[in-house]
Amino acid sequence: MKLKKNIAISENGFLFNPETGDSFILNPIGKEILNQLKEGQSVTDIKQLLLERYDVDLVSLEKNMEDFLVILQHHGLLDR
Repeated sequence: MKLKKNIAISENGFLFNPETGDSFILNPIGKEILNQLKEGQSVTDIKQLLLERYDVDLVSLEKNMEDFLVILQHHGLLDR
């Protein structure tokens, strides 16, 4: 799963999709996930990174990340 190449993410978490004109504000963890996807990291690698960096259990992380990825897909921000 990859973030579309034309998606722009600013330093402060502003995301812009030039195809649709849609824009979104990301929280710091959402921004980190998207930056990792943009760099070509796998979802598995991103989960491991987040488990190491944050005080979160695997079940909560997997649920929240799956929800986030569904939202990204819904808005046409991901290439599968």
